[in-house]
Amino acid sequence: MQTVETLNEGLKRAYTLTIPASAIEARVDAEIKRVAPQMRMPGFRPGKVPANLVRKMHGDAMLQEALNTSIQDGIQSLIADKQLRPAVQPSVELVEGYAPGKDAELKVELEVLPQVPAPAIDNLKLERLTVPVDDAAVDAQLQKFADQQKRWDDAGDKAAETGDLVTVDFVGKTMDGVAFDGGTGTDMAVEIGAGRLIPGFEDQVVGAKAGEERQIKVTFPADYGAKELAGKDATFDLTIKSVKTAGESVIDEELATSLGLESLDQLKGLLKGQIEQEHNGLTRTYMKRKLLDQLAEGHDFDVPPSMVEAEFSQIWQQLQHEATHEPDPEAALKEMEAEREDYRKIAERRVRLGLLLSEIGQANGVEVSQQEMQRLLMQAAQQYGPEDRQRFIQYVQQDPMAAAQLRAPLYEDKVVDFLFDKAEVTDRETTREELEAAIESEDGFATGTHHHDHDNHKPKQTKAKKAAASDKADAAEGDAPAKPAKKAAAKKPAAKGEDAAVEPTEADAAPAKKPRAKKAAAPAEGEAAPAAEAAPAKKPRAKKAAGGDAE
Repeated sequence: MQTVETLNEGLKRAYTLTIPASAIEARVDAEIKRVAPQMRMPGFRPGKVPANLVRKMHGDAMLQEALNTSIQDGIQSLIADKQLRPAVQPSVELVEGYAPGKDAELKVELEVLPQVPAPAIDNLKLERLTVPVDDAAVDAQLQKFADQQKRWDDAGDKAAETGDLVTVDFVGKTMDGVAFDGGTGTDMAVEIGAGRLIPGFEDQVVGAKAGEERQIKVTFPADYGAKELAGKDATFDLTIKSVKTAGESVIDEELATSLGLESLDQLKGLLKGQIEQEHNGLTRTYMKRKLLDQLAEGHDFDVPPSMVEAEFSQIWQQLQHEATHEPDPEAALKEMEAEREDYRKIAERRVRLGLLLSEIGQANGVEVSQQEMQRLLMQAAQQYGPEDRQRFIQYVQQDPMAAAQLRAPLYEDKVVDFLFDKAEVTDRETTREELEAAIESEDGFATGTHHHDHDNHKPKQTKAKKAAASDKADAAEGDAPAKPAKKAAAKKPAAKGEDAAVEPTEADAAPAKKPRAKKAAAPAEGEAAPAAEAAPAKKPRAKKAAGGDAE
């Protein structure tokens, strides 16, 4: 195989590889010799089928496979001989296709990982802000939890008001009077003012009385899950089954025992443990951001543009999604465009941090064990149904790039824990409000460490926006605690077709405040991009042996 370097500029490399026709033909001959003794054909004794007949029958397929294998081996040899560390999947192209009996000429383009300077980790200094859990915090959580376990009293002939619980049967129809799929249900509980249904639905139930029938008109959101309904007007024929008013929230032993607990004290203990877990998460977030700031300072080496572009694309897609939920999506998109370069700098910083953490981890023997990787794989597979779960597992096991993406967040956390152990750490007590303010600090804008749980990656915000973002984060994280043990009073199963009327919100989820699992391919802003290892060279395949281009 002949190799000619055609580009060596920064982190970009390009080569022309020529694979001799004789090498490809030798693979075909070897394959014919291998399979001929196993061939069965009428008129020939087992194992006695002539090689030329085998070639005539299966030669095209064998040539295709021989070409693909030659390309794969050629790329692997190039990477090994030139000691390359691909940053992303190499681009491979067959020049002018391929004709049997001729040499195969390949054009290979790739970006390589930079030589990362070994970061100094001996003089790291970090402050650990801790928040003690006092009785007031536990009582506040307990009250919110009790408020969620509302006790409903029959309202009789009283007209429904905001805050009441109305049970309805419903039939959803398009504006031409045709009932749509999933739009019919019975005994659906509607808490007026909770904001769980599509806009306008709950407001039009105000004033209803038990036994009444009424028709309401709504407009489905533009981003509604059922595309055939998204942005469309519709009507719902309602039959009001009952109206109930909320009883007073009571914090007593009955509240705990209804959850399968022994006592109110046990419930308080569980809530305290949950709050401590939340505080520990905030403490770690703050320490990690400060650690990454120290690592980023003084390191300004080039990073592969393709990795930056991939990271930027993830940030941009998330921002575009979030913009659709803003009061004025068009204005939000316009603001994003004005700050595009700020986001690109954040992406570049995150890629650089990923490479720094990778260098530290490899230099200090940080590894993700097979057992840990297996647990990650099993956890990730749970998001799929039984039929797709095994396919996902096989995909990750067979695709090194997918495995690297799955492994990267855990690897990053293990490197961060290693650095925490190495750092000189001082402790200081603070309040939750001060800790959250430190995490939200404007200082993070310059470095890309600023972070919102919902408004991720936004380097600039007005005070009003920040307040709104903070409110959304509180709501999304679930101020009410998890329901320990079994659930409280039985809730009626969701009415058939209820999803047609319900706009999914995080308030509908279980109220447990659980840390969100990081996505392997989309780390939170301020965290390092998952660049823990060089991109494995995925073996390209030629489309056609004659005249085709490689994929």
